[in-house]
Amino acid sequence: MPIKTSFSDADLDRAAKPLEQALASFAQRFPGDSPARQPVHTVYGGAQLFKSDTTVKLGQLALRALGEFAPDPFVFARAIGLTGADRLPETVGDTRAMLATLSSNSATVRGVNDPAWLAHTIYSRVVEKLKREPVEDFRIDFEDGYGNRPDDEEDADAARCAREVATGMENGTLPPFIGIRIKTFSLELMRRGIRTMDIFLTTLIESAGKLPPWFVVTLPKIQLPGQVTLLADLFDALEPKLGLAAGTLKLEFMIETTQSIISENGVSNLPLFLEAARGRCVAAHFGTYDYTASCNITAAHQRMDHPACDFARHMMQVAYAGTGIWLSDGATNIMPIAPHRATAERPLTPDEIFENRTIVHRAWRLHVDHVNHSLVNAYYQGWDLNPAQLPTRYAAVYSFFIESLGAATDRLSNFIRKAGQATLVGDVFDDAATGQGLLNYFLRGMNCGAITEEEALDTGLTLDELRSRSFVKIMKGRRAATSE
Repeated sequence: MPIKTSFSDADLDRAAKPLEQALASFAQRFPGDSPARQPVHTVYGGAQLFKSDTTVKLGQLALRALGEFAPDPFVFARAIGLTGADRLPETVGDTRAMLATLSSNSATVRGVNDPAWLAHTIYSRVVEKLKREPVEDFRIDFEDGYGNRPDDEEDADAARCAREVATGMENGTLPPFIGIRIKTFSLELMRRGIRTMDIFLTTLIESAGKLPPWFVVTLPKIQLPGQVTLLADLFDALEPKLGLAAGTLKLEFMIETTQSIISENGVSNLPLFLEAARGRCVAAHFGTYDYTASCNITAAHQRMDHPACDFARHMMQVAYAGTGIWLSDGATNIMPIAPHRATAERPLTPDEIFENRTIVHRAWRLHVDHVNHSLVNAYYQGWDLNPAQLPTRYAAVYSFFIESLGAATDRLSNFIRKAGQATLVGDVFDDAATGQGLLNYFLRGMNCGAITEEEALDTGLTLDELRSRSFVKIMKGRRAATSE
């Protein structure tokens, strides 16, 4: 029997056209997570101190702190509360014997249920990271970390920092990601912020002829969409003057005021910021301490895991999910700095050495707890303010990925197998977002050095498939190979 319908093709076209247009606009606004590498942190440093090799020196200071306060993996594991650390040996002899065994079998993955293997693996990978790439993202700060200085001094620093960046580009001493944070666009500071940005960019292009990769301008303390609009307008005007292609200059939001979450009209300003950026925004960073202060939370209770911060961060997630905008958490402001310092005339006493280690370990544990809180809530980036926070940043991130590696490997392997079965019978596999989410775990882990490519290959993916960074491309490639 012939199949009968009441709608003609023309009827369907007329009915579907408005929704098709709306869906096309929706897809443009929500393209999904960016496949590009996201840094795991941003280190903020005052512009007055920036040099072309600043991040190299930060790595050296981080290694020095690690060697002084955690000279072996087991001390470090206990300091940061790594899983199973309470079962690790504490005596020097037992520690040396176990570490020697681990070193001789370093290529053998014993699994995360072995606390000694876990401690040794994380420690060795953190040390390797600090030697190879100690800082992933650095922000030359002309705002809170710089303060309000005479105009001629800030002018000079803006030009000097630009020349230092040019030198770093030439010498290969810059981190993979870098940018500047200018002053907020308030009535009092707007013109100062614009002038600093203008001097910096003009001098940098004059000195280097181009921007470093992933360069970004951070706009702090946003309250109104108009502040973002102004920065985008300035970029539009600067690019032709500097000989840059349209759309080259990128920005990121600092979400650190209550007005950015809910406007005076009772709506969220977060989507309006993104619209005002006109495609130039790459990230939104949460400012813990300015935000809690704007909520009238007293200084003693301004902390990363305060419920007020969880609310704001979740608002950011809801507003920016699927837009491709990277989200970053704030900073732990309790620094792992020892109170006592030895001099040539007077070495430290045993009590002072003990107190130094106790205070640094306590700050390390707090930092790891805060990073874990961020990671569990899908904030894969945060701020760091001191070189001694770099070991714990990477340790927390690495343990997060390594401890879940077995389960994640099984999940992605099973998911790809089921997806392959669907494509084999000609079905359209429409759960690509879930597949990409599982793949992103491995991409994030490999990007920062937490897991190796060899470990990721246990999923059954090939190296080329992993490097494609796209679940859809992987499925299309496998389907094409099967059909040949």
